[in-house]
Amino acid sequence: MDSSSSNDHHQQKEVTNWMNMENGGAANKGSSGKEIWTCKSAQNVSSSMVRKKSDPVLVPSNVRFRLFRQFLANLQEVVLGTKLALLFPAIPLAIVADSYKFGRPWIFALSLLGLTPLAERVSFLTEQIAYFTGPTVGGLLNATCGNATELIIALLALYQKKINVLKNSLLGSILSNLLLVLGSSLLCGGLANLRKEQRYDRKQADVNSLLLLLGLLCHMLPLMFRYASISTTEIFNADSTLQLSRASSIVMLLSYIGYIFFQLKTHRQIFESQEEDEEEEEKAVIGFWSAFSWLVGMTVIIAVLSEYVVGTIEAASDSWGISVSFISIILLPIVGNAAEHAGSVIFAFKNKLDISLGVALGSATQISMFVVPSCVIIAWIMGISMDLDFNLLETGSLAFSIIITAFTLQDGTSHYMKGVVLCLCYIVIAACFFVDKIPQNTANVGATPSGVLAA
Repeated sequence: MDSSSSNDHHQQKEVTNWMNMENGGAANKGSSGKEIWTCKSAQNVSSSMVRKKSDPVLVPSNVRFRLFRQFLANLQEVVLGTKLALLFPAIPLAIVADSYKFGRPWIFALSLLGLTPLAERVSFLTEQIAYFTGPTVGGLLNATCGNATELIIALLALYQKKINVLKNSLLGSILSNLLLVLGSSLLCGGLANLRKEQRYDRKQADVNSLLLLLGLLCHMLPLMFRYASISTTEIFNADSTLQLSRASSIVMLLSYIGYIFFQLKTHRQIFESQEEDEEEEEKAVIGFWSAFSWLVGMTVIIAVLSEYVVGTIEAASDSWGISVSFISIILLPIVGNAAEHAGSVIFAFKNKLDISLGVALGSATQISMFVVPSCVIIAWIMGISMDLDFNLLETGSLAFSIIITAFTLQDGTSHYMKGVVLCLCYIVIAACFFVDKIPQNTANVGATPSGVLAA
Protein backbone atom coordinates (compact mmCIF):
# COMPACT_ATOMS: atom_id res chain seq x y z
CA MET A 1 0.00 0.00 0.00
CA ASP A 2 1.51 3.38 -0.94
CA SER A 3 1.83 6.32 1.45
CA SER A 4 -1.15 8.25 0.01
CA SER A 5 -3.48 5.29 0.41
CA SER A 6 -2.21 4.76 3.94
CA ASN A 7 -2.85 8.40 4.80
CA ASP A 8 -6.39 8.23 3.39
CA HIS A 9 -7.11 5.09 5.41
CA HIS A 10 -5.68 6.67 8.57
CA GLN A 11 -7.69 9.83 7.92
CA GLN A 12 -10.97 7.95 7.52
CA LYS A 13 -10.24 5.94 10.65
CA GLU A 14 -9.63 9.12 12.67
CA VAL A 15 -12.86 10.68 11.44
CA THR A 16 -14.76 7.51 12.36
CA ASN A 17 -13.21 7.43 15.83
CA TRP A 18 -14.13 10.99 16.81
CA MET A 19 -17.57 10.55 15.24
CA ASN A 20 -18.23 7.59 17.50
CA MET A 21 -16.92 9.55 20.49
CA GLU A 22 -19.20 12.51 19.69
CA ASN A 23 -22.21 10.29 19.17
CA GLY A 24 -21.63 8.72 22.55
CA GLY A 25 -21.64 5.30 20.98
CA ALA A 26 -25.28 5.71 20.03
CA ALA A 27 -24.58 4.65 16.49
CA ASN A 28 -23.11 1.35 17.66
CA LYS A 29 -25.56 0.23 20.30
CA GLY A 30 -27.13 -2.35 18.06
CA SER A 31 -30.25 -0.40 17.25
CA SER A 32 -32.22 -2.17 14.57
CA GLY A 33 -33.01 -0.60 11.27
CA LYS A 34 -36.68 -0.74 12.17
CA GLU A 35 -36.23 1.23 15.37
CA ILE A 36 -34.33 3.97 13.58
CA TRP A 37 -36.78 4.06 10.69
CA THR A 38 -39.69 4.83 12.99
CA CYS A 39 -38.03 8.16 13.82
CA LYS A 40 -38.50 9.32 10.24
CA SER A 41 -41.39 10.98 8.57
CA ALA A 42 -42.13 10.35 4.93
CA GLN A 43 -40.74 13.81 4.18
CA ASN A 44 -37.37 12.81 5.65
CA VAL A 45 -37.34 9.55 3.73
CA SER A 46 -38.13 11.35 0.50
CA SER A 47 -35.55 14.09 1.05
CA SER A 48 -32.87 11.44 1.62
CA MET A 49 -33.05 10.56 -2.09
CA VAL A 50 -31.13 13.74 -2.97
CA ARG A 51 -28.37 13.06 -0.46
CA LYS A 52 -25.01 11.64 -1.40
CA LYS A 53 -22.04 10.09 0.29
CA SER A 54 -18.89 12.12 -0.09
CA ASP A 55 -15.29 11.31 0.71
CA PRO A 56 -13.80 13.31 3.61
CA VAL A 57 -11.87 15.68 1.36
CA LEU A 58 -12.30 18.57 3.80
CA VAL A 59 -10.55 16.73 6.64
CA PRO A 60 -6.82 16.61 5.90
CA SER A 61 -4.83 14.04 7.84
CA ASN A 62 -2.41 16.63 9.21
CA VAL A 63 -5.11 18.51 11.17
CA ARG A 64 -4.39 17.81 14.82
CA PHE A 65 -7.02 19.85 16.65
CA ARG A 66 -9.96 17.57 17.33
CA LEU A 67 -12.60 20.31 17.43
CA PHE A 68 -11.43 21.81 14.16
CA ARG A 69 -11.29 18.36 12.59
CA GLN A 70 -14.80 17.69 13.87
CA PHE A 71 -16.04 20.98 12.39
CA LEU A 72 -14.55 20.15 8.99
CA ALA A 73 -16.12 16.70 9.00
CA ASN A 74 -19.51 18.13 9.96
CA LEU A 75 -19.14 20.73 7.23
CA GLN A 76 -18.49 17.87 4.83
CA GLU A 77 -21.65 16.03 5.86
CA VAL A 78 -24.00 19.01 6.18
CA VAL A 79 -22.98 21.21 3.25
CA LEU A 80 -21.60 18.73 0.72
CA GLY A 81 -23.84 15.82 1.67
CA THR A 82 -26.60 16.82 -0.74
CA LYS A 83 -26.87 16.89 -4.52
CA LEU A 84 -28.22 20.43 -4.14
CA ALA A 85 -24.89 21.71 -2.78
CA LEU A 86 -24.34 23.65 -6.02
CA LEU A 87 -27.11 26.03 -4.91
CA PHE A 88 -25.43 27.02 -1.63
CA PRO A 89 -23.44 29.88 -3.27
CA ALA A 90 -26.79 31.60 -3.88
CA ILE A 91 -26.98 32.28 -0.12
CA PRO A 92 -23.97 34.62 0.18
CA LEU A 93 -24.82 36.12 -3.21
CA ALA A 94 -28.29 37.03 -1.93
CA ILE A 95 -26.80 38.64 1.18
CA VAL A 96 -24.27 40.58 -0.91
CA ALA A 97 -27.01 41.64 -3.33
CA ASP A 98 -29.05 43.00 -0.44
CA SER A 99 -26.07 44.71 1.21
CA TYR A 100 -25.03 46.51 -1.98
CA LYS A 101 -28.61 47.34 -2.99
CA PHE A 102 -28.70 45.29 -6.17
CA GLY A 103 -31.94 44.93 -8.08
CA ARG A 104 -34.69 43.61 -5.82
CA PRO A 105 -35.76 40.93 -8.36
CA TRP A 106 -32.21 39.56 -8.20
CA ILE A 107 -32.40 39.42 -4.40
CA PHE A 108 -35.70 37.57 -4.65
CA ALA A 109 -34.40 35.03 -7.17
CA LEU A 110 -31.15 34.34 -5.30
CA SER A 111 -32.97 34.00 -1.97
CA LEU A 112 -35.43 31.57 -3.48
CA LEU A 113 -32.60 29.45 -4.87
CA GLY A 114 -30.76 29.55 -1.55
CA LEU A 115 -33.82 28.28 0.32
CA THR A 116 -33.92 25.11 -1.80
CA PRO A 117 -30.92 23.27 -0.29
CA LEU A 118 -31.60 24.73 3.17
CA ALA A 119 -35.06 23.14 3.29
CA GLU A 120 -33.56 19.73 2.52
CA ARG A 121 -30.74 20.18 5.03
CA VAL A 122 -33.20 21.03 7.82
CA SER A 123 -34.91 17.73 7.09
CA PHE A 124 -31.53 15.97 7.28
CA LEU A 125 -30.60 17.62 10.59
CA THR A 126 -33.92 16.85 12.27
CA GLU A 127 -33.42 13.26 11.18
CA GLN A 128 -29.96 13.22 12.78
CA ILE A 129 -31.36 14.59 16.04
CA ALA A 130 -34.09 11.95 15.92
CA TYR A 131 -31.50 9.18 16.14
CA PHE A 132 -30.65 10.31 19.67
CA THR A 133 -34.11 11.24 20.97
CA GLY A 134 -35.91 7.96 20.29
CA PRO A 135 -38.82 7.13 17.97
CA THR A 136 -41.55 9.13 19.73
CA VAL A 137 -39.69 12.40 20.28
CA GLY A 138 -37.95 12.03 16.92
CA GLY A 139 -41.23 11.42 15.15
CA LEU A 140 -42.78 14.44 16.87
CA LEU A 141 -39.79 16.57 15.87
CA ASN A 142 -40.04 15.46 12.25
CA ALA A 143 -43.80 15.94 12.21
CA THR A 144 -43.55 19.53 13.44
CA CYS A 145 -40.42 20.57 11.48
CA GLY A 146 -41.31 19.00 8.15
CA ASN A 147 -42.40 22.36 6.72
CA ALA A 148 -40.16 24.67 8.72
CA THR A 149 -39.32 26.82 5.68
CA GLU A 150 -42.98 27.49 4.88
CA LEU A 151 -43.68 28.33 8.52
CA ILE A 152 -40.80 30.82 8.71
CA ILE A 153 -41.86 32.52 5.47
CA ALA A 154 -45.43 32.70 6.78
CA LEU A 155 -44.37 34.24 10.10
CA LEU A 156 -42.23 36.88 8.38
CA ALA A 157 -45.08 37.73 6.01
CA LEU A 158 -47.31 38.00 9.07
CA TYR A 159 -44.83 40.30 10.80
CA GLN A 160 -44.79 42.56 7.72
CA LYS A 161 -48.60 42.38 7.60
CA LYS A 162 -48.59 40.91 4.10
CA ILE A 163 -51.51 38.66 4.94
CA ASN A 164 -52.43 37.91 1.35
CA VAL A 165 -48.88 36.77 0.53
CA LEU A 166 -48.97 34.59 3.66
CA LYS A 167 -52.29 32.99 2.73
CA ASN A 168 -51.28 32.43 -0.87
CA SER A 169 -47.96 30.81 0.00
CA LEU A 170 -49.64 28.36 2.39
CA LEU A 171 -52.42 27.65 -0.07
CA GLY A 172 -49.82 27.05 -2.76
CA SER A 173 -48.00 24.53 -0.58
CA ILE A 174 -51.20 22.53 -0.12
CA LEU A 175 -52.09 22.64 -3.83
CA SER A 176 -48.54 21.76 -4.85
CA ASN A 177 -48.44 18.69 -2.62
CA LEU A 178 -51.90 17.42 -3.54
CA LEU A 179 -51.75 17.98 -7.29
CA LEU A 180 -48.18 18.48 -8.51
CA VAL A 181 -46.22 16.20 -6.18
CA LEU A 182 -48.81 13.45 -5.94
CA GLY A 183 -49.76 13.78 -9.59
CA SER A 184 -46.21 13.63 -10.92
CA SER A 185 -45.46 10.70 -8.58
CA LEU A 186 -48.46 8.70 -9.80
CA LEU A 187 -47.70 9.61 -13.42
CA CYS A 188 -44.01 8.65 -13.31
CA GLY A 189 -44.65 5.61 -11.15
CA GLY A 190 -47.38 4.39 -13.46
CA LEU A 191 -45.26 4.80 -16.57
CA ALA A 192 -42.29 3.06 -14.94
CA ASN A 193 -44.41 0.13 -13.74
CA LEU A 194 -46.80 -0.41 -16.65
CA ARG A 195 -46.76 -4.20 -16.20
CA LYS A 196 -47.21 -4.07 -12.43
CA GLU A 197 -50.24 -3.17 -10.40
CA GLN A 198 -49.31 -0.32 -8.13
CA ARG A 199 -50.98 -0.60 -4.75
CA TYR A 200 -50.79 1.38 -1.52
CA ASP A 201 -52.29 1.26 1.95
CA ARG A 202 -55.55 3.18 1.93
CA LYS A 203 -55.61 3.61 5.72
CA GLN A 204 -52.97 6.34 5.77
CA ALA A 205 -54.55 8.11 2.80
CA ASP A 206 -57.99 7.97 4.44
CA VAL A 207 -56.75 9.57 7.65
CA ASN A 208 -55.06 12.43 5.79
CA SER A 209 -58.08 12.93 3.53
CA LEU A 210 -60.38 13.24 6.55
CA LEU A 211 -58.15 15.87 8.13
CA LEU A 212 -57.90 17.78 4.85
CA LEU A 213 -61.69 17.79 4.55
CA LEU A 214 -61.99 19.07 8.13
CA GLY A 215 -59.51 21.82 7.28
CA LEU A 216 -61.50 22.65 4.16
CA LEU A 217 -64.66 23.05 6.23
CA CYS A 218 -62.84 25.45 8.55
CA HIS A 219 -61.67 27.45 5.51
CA MET A 220 -65.08 27.54 3.86
CA LEU A 221 -67.17 28.58 6.88
CA PRO A 222 -65.74 32.14 7.15
CA LEU A 223 -66.17 32.59 3.38
CA MET A 224 -69.74 31.33 3.44
CA PHE A 225 -70.47 33.42 6.53
CA ARG A 226 -69.26 36.56 4.75
CA TYR A 227 -71.40 35.92 1.67
CA ALA A 228 -74.41 34.97 3.80
CA SER A 229 -74.09 38.21 5.76
CA ILE A 230 -73.87 40.30 2.60
CA SER A 231 -76.84 38.59 0.95
CA THR A 232 -79.14 39.01 3.96
CA THR A 233 -78.15 42.33 5.56
CA GLU A 234 -75.92 43.96 2.92
CA ILE A 235 -73.29 44.54 5.61
CA PHE A 236 -70.39 42.40 6.69
CA ASN A 237 -69.16 42.20 10.28
CA ALA A 238 -65.43 41.49 10.12
CA ASP A 239 -65.27 40.81 13.86
CA SER A 240 -67.63 37.85 13.58
CA THR A 241 -65.58 36.27 10.81
CA LEU A 242 -62.42 36.84 12.80
CA GLN A 243 -63.86 35.19 15.90
CA LEU A 244 -65.11 32.25 13.86
CA SER A 245 -61.67 31.84 12.27
CA ARG A 246 -59.92 31.86 15.63
CA ALA A 247 -62.30 29.28 17.07
CA SER A 248 -61.86 27.12 13.98
CA SER A 249 -58.07 27.44 14.25
CA ILE A 250 -58.14 26.12 17.81
CA VAL A 251 -60.20 23.16 16.61
CA MET A 252 -57.74 22.52 13.77
CA LEU A 253 -54.77 22.57 16.15
CA LEU A 254 -56.52 20.17 18.52
CA SER A 255 -57.22 17.83 15.62
CA TYR A 256 -53.58 18.01 14.55
CA ILE A 257 -52.45 17.12 18.07
CA GLY A 258 -54.83 14.17 17.93
CA TYR A 259 -53.37 13.22 14.55
CA ILE A 260 -49.81 13.25 15.97
CA PHE A 261 -50.91 11.06 18.89
CA PHE A 262 -52.68 8.75 16.44
CA GLN A 263 -49.60 8.60 14.20
CA LEU A 264 -46.95 8.11 16.87
CA LYS A 265 -48.80 6.09 19.51
CA THR A 266 -52.11 4.32 19.00
CA HIS A 267 -51.94 3.49 15.25
CA ARG A 268 -48.27 3.74 14.59
CA GLN A 269 -48.25 0.64 12.37
CA ILE A 270 -50.34 2.40 9.71
CA PHE A 271 -47.57 4.92 9.06
CA GLU A 272 -44.71 2.40 9.13
CA SER A 273 -45.62 0.46 6.01
CA GLN A 274 -42.72 2.02 4.13
CA GLU A 275 -40.15 0.15 6.23
CA GLU A 276 -40.94 -3.24 4.68
CA ASP A 277 -38.31 -3.02 1.96
CA GLU A 278 -35.72 -1.20 3.99
CA GLU A 279 -32.94 -3.57 4.91
CA GLU A 280 -29.90 -1.36 5.32
CA GLU A 281 -29.26 -0.33 8.90
CA GLU A 282 -28.75 3.39 9.21
CA LYS A 283 -26.99 5.40 11.88
CA ALA A 284 -26.23 9.00 12.70
CA VAL A 285 -23.35 10.62 10.83
CA ILE A 286 -22.96 13.64 13.14
CA GLY A 287 -23.47 14.08 16.86
CA PHE A 288 -26.52 15.45 18.65
CA TRP A 289 -25.08 18.83 19.63
CA SER A 290 -23.44 19.30 16.25
CA ALA A 291 -26.76 18.62 14.52
CA PHE A 292 -28.57 20.96 16.92
CA SER A 293 -26.03 23.74 16.36
CA TRP A 294 -26.22 23.40 12.58
CA LEU A 295 -30.02 23.34 12.77
CA VAL A 296 -30.10 26.61 14.72
CA GLY A 297 -27.65 28.22 12.31
CA MET A 298 -29.54 27.13 9.22
CA THR A 299 -32.84 28.26 10.73
CA VAL A 300 -31.35 31.75 11.17
CA ILE A 301 -30.18 31.75 7.53
CA ILE A 302 -33.63 30.58 6.38
CA ALA A 303 -35.16 33.46 8.35
CA VAL A 304 -32.83 35.97 6.66
CA LEU A 305 -33.53 34.65 3.14
CA SER A 306 -37.26 34.40 3.87
CA GLU A 307 -37.27 38.05 4.89
CA TYR A 308 -35.64 38.89 1.56
CA VAL A 309 -38.25 36.82 -0.31
CA VAL A 310 -41.20 38.43 1.44
CA GLY A 311 -39.77 41.93 1.14
CA THR A 312 -38.97 41.73 -2.57
CA ILE A 313 -41.87 39.67 -3.93
CA GLU A 314 -43.79 42.72 -5.18
CA ALA A 315 -40.69 44.11 -6.90
CA ALA A 316 -40.10 40.76 -8.61
CA SER A 317 -43.74 40.70 -9.68
CA ASP A 318 -43.51 44.16 -11.25
CA SER A 319 -40.18 43.44 -12.94
CA TRP A 320 -41.16 40.07 -14.37
CA GLY A 321 -44.73 41.01 -15.24
CA ILE A 322 -46.08 38.10 -13.20
CA SER A 323 -48.80 38.47 -10.58
CA VAL A 324 -47.91 38.16 -6.90
CA SER A 325 -50.59 35.46 -6.66
CA PHE A 326 -48.77 33.29 -9.20
CA ILE A 327 -45.38 33.79 -7.54
CA SER A 328 -46.61 33.01 -4.03
CA ILE A 329 -49.01 30.17 -4.94
CA ILE A 330 -47.00 28.46 -7.69
CA LEU A 331 -43.30 29.43 -7.68
CA LEU A 332 -42.58 29.52 -3.94
CA PRO A 333 -43.85 25.98 -3.17
CA ILE A 334 -42.18 24.42 -6.23
CA VAL A 335 -38.74 25.84 -5.46
CA GLY A 336 -38.94 25.55 -1.68
CA ASN A 337 -39.84 21.84 -1.70
CA ALA A 338 -37.88 20.72 -4.75
CA ALA A 339 -35.75 18.15 -2.91
CA GLU A 340 -38.66 16.57 -1.10
CA HIS A 341 -40.74 16.46 -4.29
CA ALA A 342 -37.96 14.88 -6.32
CA GLY A 343 -37.58 12.15 -3.71
CA SER A 344 -41.29 11.42 -3.85
CA VAL A 345 -41.13 10.88 -7.61
CA ILE A 346 -38.10 8.61 -7.28
CA PHE A 347 -39.88 6.42 -4.74
CA ALA A 348 -42.86 6.18 -7.09
CA PHE A 349 -40.48 4.94 -9.79
CA LYS A 350 -39.45 2.21 -7.35
CA ASN A 351 -43.12 1.29 -6.82
CA LYS A 352 -43.09 2.53 -3.20
CA LEU A 353 -46.25 4.58 -3.35
CA ASP A 354 -46.82 4.53 0.41
CA ILE A 355 -43.79 6.81 0.84
CA SER A 356 -44.88 9.09 -2.02
CA LEU A 357 -48.36 9.40 -0.54
CA GLY A 358 -46.87 10.02 2.88
CA VAL A 359 -44.86 12.93 1.48
CA ALA A 360 -47.68 14.56 -0.47
CA LEU A 361 -50.59 14.01 1.92
CA GLY A 362 -48.55 14.34 5.09
CA SER A 363 -47.08 17.68 4.07
CA ALA A 364 -50.44 19.02 2.86
CA THR A 365 -52.07 17.96 6.13
CA GLN A 366 -49.35 19.61 8.18
CA ILE A 367 -49.71 22.91 6.31
CA SER A 368 -53.51 22.87 6.49
CA MET A 369 -53.99 21.69 10.07
CA PHE A 370 -50.88 23.06 11.81
CA VAL A 371 -49.18 25.92 9.96
CA VAL A 372 -52.31 27.81 8.87
CA PRO A 373 -54.12 27.77 12.25
CA SER A 374 -50.82 28.52 14.03
CA CYS A 375 -50.48 31.68 11.95
CA VAL A 376 -54.02 32.73 12.88
CA ILE A 377 -53.34 32.22 16.59
CA ILE A 378 -49.97 34.00 16.43
CA ALA A 379 -51.59 36.89 14.55
CA TRP A 380 -54.21 37.02 17.30
CA ILE A 381 -51.45 37.32 19.91
CA MET A 382 -49.73 40.04 17.85
CA GLY A 383 -52.97 41.98 17.47
CA ILE A 384 -53.16 41.42 13.71
CA SER A 385 -56.48 40.57 12.11
CA MET A 386 -55.92 37.38 10.13
CA ASP A 387 -58.84 35.08 9.40
CA LEU A 388 -59.41 31.84 7.48
CA ASP A 389 -61.26 33.56 4.63
CA PHE A 390 -58.99 32.79 1.67
CA ASN A 391 -61.39 34.43 -0.83
CA LEU A 392 -63.65 32.63 -3.29
CA LEU A 393 -61.13 31.75 -6.02
CA GLU A 394 -58.50 30.41 -3.62
CA THR A 395 -60.95 28.47 -1.45
CA GLY A 396 -62.67 27.00 -4.51
CA SER A 397 -59.33 25.82 -5.89
CA LEU A 398 -58.50 24.22 -2.54
CA ALA A 399 -61.89 22.53 -2.29
CA PHE A 400 -61.77 20.94 -5.74
CA SER A 401 -58.15 19.87 -5.23
CA ILE A 402 -58.97 18.03 -2.00
CA ILE A 403 -62.09 16.42 -3.46
CA ILE A 404 -60.30 15.30 -6.65
CA THR A 405 -57.42 13.89 -4.60
CA ALA A 406 -59.79 12.01 -2.30
CA PHE A 407 -61.56 10.46 -5.30
CA THR A 408 -58.22 9.56 -6.87
CA LEU A 409 -57.09 7.60 -3.81
CA GLN A 410 -60.32 5.81 -2.97
CA ASP A 411 -59.57 2.32 -4.40
CA GLY A 412 -56.02 1.65 -3.16
CA THR A 413 -54.56 1.18 -6.65
CA SER A 414 -52.85 3.55 -9.06
CA HIS A 415 -52.05 3.98 -12.74
CA TYR A 416 -50.52 6.77 -14.77
CA MET A 417 -53.88 8.22 -15.86
CA LYS A 418 -54.59 9.33 -12.30
CA GLY A 419 -51.33 11.24 -12.33
CA VAL A 420 -52.18 12.84 -15.65
CA VAL A 421 -55.48 14.17 -14.30
CA LEU A 422 -53.91 15.59 -11.13
CA CYS A 423 -51.10 17.30 -13.07
CA LEU A 424 -53.56 18.81 -15.54
CA CYS A 425 -55.64 20.13 -12.65
CA TYR A 426 -52.55 21.84 -11.29
CA ILE A 427 -51.74 23.36 -14.69
CA VAL A 428 -55.26 24.80 -14.99
CA ILE A 429 -55.09 26.31 -11.49
CA ALA A 430 -51.63 27.74 -12.23
CA ALA A 431 -52.97 29.33 -15.43
CA CYS A 432 -55.83 30.84 -13.43
CA PHE A 433 -53.49 32.55 -10.97
CA PHE A 434 -51.11 33.55 -13.76
CA VAL A 435 -53.79 35.78 -15.28
CA ASP A 436 -54.97 36.99 -11.85
CA LYS A 437 -53.92 40.64 -11.63
CA ILE A 438 -55.79 41.67 -8.46
CA PRO A 439 -53.69 44.24 -6.53
CA GLN A 440 -52.26 42.55 -3.45
CA ASN A 441 -52.31 45.56 -1.16
CA THR A 442 -56.10 45.57 -1.20
CA ALA A 443 -56.13 42.18 0.49
CA ASN A 444 -53.70 42.86 3.33
CA VAL A 445 -56.20 42.12 6.02
CA GLY A 446 -53.78 43.02 8.78
CA ALA A 447 -54.24 46.70 7.93
CA THR A 448 -58.01 46.51 7.75
CA PRO A 449 -59.81 47.85 10.80
CA SER A 450 -62.39 45.54 12.27
CA GLY A 451 -65.98 46.53 12.48
CA VAL A 452 -68.86 46.90 10.06
CA LEU A 453 -67.83 47.17 6.44
CA ALA A 454 -70.02 48.07 3.51
CA ALA A 455 -70.60 45.31 1.00
